[in-house]
Amino acid sequence: MPRQVHLFDRPTRFVAGTVGQPGDRTFYLQASDETGRTVSVALEKTQVQVLADRMSELLDEVAGRLNTVIPPEADVDDLEPLTAPVDEEFRVAAMGLAWDGAAGAVVVEAVAAGEEPIDEDAILSDSDEGPDALRVTITPMAARAFITRARRVVAAGRPPCPLCSLPLDPAGHVCPRQNGYRR
Repeated sequence: MPRQVHLFDRPTRFVAGTVGQPGDRTFYLQASDETGRTVSVALEKTQVQVLADRMSELLDEVAGRLNTVIPPEADVDDLEPLTAPVDEEFRVAAMGLAWDGAAGAVVVEAVAAGEEPIDEDAILSDSDEGPDALRVTITPMAARAFITRARRVVAAGRPPCPLCSLPLDPAGHVCPRQNGYRR
């Protein structure tokens, strides 16, 4: 079956968000365009954090190396929940991140998990073969807004234990640093 690539070039909305309560949340990347088409892909909390961190590093590097004007920070103007219904297209196994110098934009690609390990060459490629993907091209300002929102979404979970950094449940947790005593 041929690869399905969901392309969004400068979407009206590209955000990270969650469904569920802290401790039982599912994380999503969601892209929407002016026609009303919305694609949601599920991923792990750590993948959202890594994407935000790497995107920030990419923008800083582009600003330094190419003398391109990149906004240092952006306010989050989109604090709305994910667009309903949130229908998962696929679960993300790998992601790619690139700078498109000709367009002056950031390219993000999230690739679906498959039966076989993902070939790194399949990420950000235009091949007809390979896993399904979500590819989004956004402006540097939209990338900064994505970073700010993604970090806010990740931080909105359960607070970490001050001793072991594992998440604290409302009833506490068994802390390995306390030899199993409840904290």
